[in-house]
Amino acid sequence: MLAIIGGSGLTQLASLEVARREVVRTPYGEPSGTLAFGRIGAQEVVFLARHGHGHTIPPHRVNYRANLWALVKAAGAEGIISVASVGGIRDDLGPGALVVPHQIIDYTWGRMHSFFDGGDAPVVHVDFTEPYDRALRERLLCAAAAAGLKTSGAAVYAATQGPRLESAAEIERLARDGADIVGMTGMPEAALARELEIPYAAICAVANWAAGRGDSASTIHFDRLEAVLQETLGQVRRVIEQLCATRVAAP
Repeated sequence: MLAIIGGSGLTQLASLEVARREVVRTPYGEPSGTLAFGRIGAQEVVFLARHGHGHTIPPHRVNYRANLWALVKAAGAEGIISVASVGGIRDDLGPGALVVPHQIIDYTWGRMHSFFDGGDAPVVHVDFTEPYDRALRERLLCAAAAAGLKTSGAAVYAATQGPRLESAAEIERLARDGADIVGMTGMPEAALARELEIPYAAICAVANWAAGRGDSASTIHFDRLEAVLQETLGQVRRVIEQLCATRVAAP
């Protein structure tokens, strides 16, 4: 079963034929919402809206541990695709671009970021050299190519705290650090997936230029952001549909 976590603008998948919905309780509290089980084509899928179905949960309040535990331990997902909207920092990653990041830098703070949080259990360290699963990333890139969509497969995701957007000076700092895109939900989600030893990859829709970049040199144009995001998420849906098709066809 493939798990899909929908981010801002993606609270449901139109192509998902929902068979049932399930409320899950976890040792870490409640996930963001009910799990929707169904199929895309012949592929079994479980879907979870990261911010809740009414988009009421801000990035720093998402219960990432409950979300990951519910998808993996309760639903039995064998891989996770994270969908997220981001701001573009690198010159070639402007609004409308699709990105499958290969690295991440964590600037968040105060979030419950590990399942190994002390108590009587021994300390556990995980290798996070490559935060995204290489094989699952490649499948996303191949699916995008098969769908006729251009996708960048080499990008560093900067995970910031939110919910406010960043200042121009902060974006300059992220750029100096080597970040190419900026979002608010990449961590601790990726690290928790690694702790659960589940393949995890992200596909990001660039909704706007980050502060001080492109036409955001003076301000972020929110009136344009939503239209671009919805158009780009339409492409993300095509990638997911193609991924499910190729997964089923694979021997």
